[in-house]
Amino acid sequence: MDPVLNSGMVYAVIGAVVWGYFLFLNKYQFDRVPSDAFMTITFASAAAWYVFVTVVKGMPVTLPARYSSTDWLFVLGAITFLAAGLLILFHSIKIGQVSYVAPISKITPAFVLPFEIVLLNEQLMFVQIFGVGLATLAMYVANYQGGKLTTPVLKATTYRPAQLALLSAFVLAILNVAQRVVLQELAFPTTTTWVILKLGGTAVLLSPLAIRDWRSEFRGDLPKLFLAGTILIVGEHFIALAFARIPASIASPILSTQPSSRFCWEELF
Repeated sequence: MDPVLNSGMVYAVIGAVVWGYFLFLNKYQFDRVPSDAFMTITFASAAAWYVFVTVVKGMPVTLPARYSSTDWLFVLGAITFLAAGLLILFHSIKIGQVSYVAPISKITPAFVLPFEIVLLNEQLMFVQIFGVGLATLAMYVANYQGGKLTTPVLKATTYRPAQLALLSAFVLAILNVAQRVVLQELAFPTTTTWVILKLGGTAVLLSPLAIRDWRSEFRGDLPKLFLAGTILIVGEHFIALAFARIPASIASPILSTQPSSRFCWEELF
């Protein structure tokens, strides 16, 4: 196997495991904190921690010197899709049953593959087709509870939380492809700078909602929320490394195992 492809897949696995733990923390440590406030504080904290580490270690933080206004609009669009996708996902989990909604939200790879084929002329490999097929089958099996074979499909298209989960999967699929374009086709200078921009930008976009929903009783959670940002930054660091090396249609099926990773953390703790 290509060493670059192999390393990219390993990075994606690490990112999925760490993000699974982050979702575990959200559910069991910060369940009373509104989703927009949780994401705003942890994403801002993660960006701040990453800036601190890069300064201490002397890592390069370089902005693109020759980006056009269109390129920067594309970067802003990618960050906006991240904020929107996560907001829809967290809301769907809040109003629906987690064990039902979470697997549906991870159908993202099924949307990523056609985007890469049509927009980026991606040449398919077996691992891409297999990964998308496996993710789709896993979603179906997770939601099949007996009866007609078409029941899971019908429920997914008529049950409001499931509809939102599907929408979040579609939005995050656009993000995955956009992130690959930023790091590969647009040759963003460093993954370090991209991660800081992505996390910090998401926090800024969600901050008006977080301010609206913030309550004084959440102040006691602030230290733990800031620490949770250190978990997030580890996951995002490896996800960025993955998207800088492999197609989104390979990384996405691996990253879609985040809910399974979260369930494993639940069993451990």
